[in-house]
Amino acid sequence: MTKLPRFFDFVVFVLLVSCSEKGLPDMTPEQLLTSIETHSAPVIVDVRSQSEFDSGHVPGAVHLPFYAIWSRHEEANATPEDPIVLYCEHGPRAWIGKFALWTVGYKNIVYLDGHMSGWKQRSLPMTNRAE
Repeated sequence: MTKLPRFFDFVVFVLLVSCSEKGLPDMTPEQLLTSIETHSAPVIVDVRSQSEFDSGHVPGAVHLPFYAIWSRHEEANATPEDPIVLYCEHGPRAWIGKFALWTVGYKNIVYLDGHMSGWKQRSLPMTNRAE
């Protein structure tokens, strides 16, 4: 019975590695802020909980909790070719979110470097309400 969980862990690992976009660097908070200010921002997706999102998020971010992406990805209003910047508080939920978006056809996905904790450390602007 212990072989099945190990096999499952291996399959998940292979899937996560295979969906990683080599050559697409994370977007820095400063790059994202500049793109927001110049109205050239990619689709920004916050995969944190509702309470985390409500307490402050990157301006213009769409809230798609990581566990709901498979059923709600259309709410991002993005085509599979659109650039998407994904973040959570520190990273793990964003990894799951990237995998979920990848499985439904989105390919141009990068992380916000430092995620929300990095954004807050730099004291960059946040929105405290749903947009």
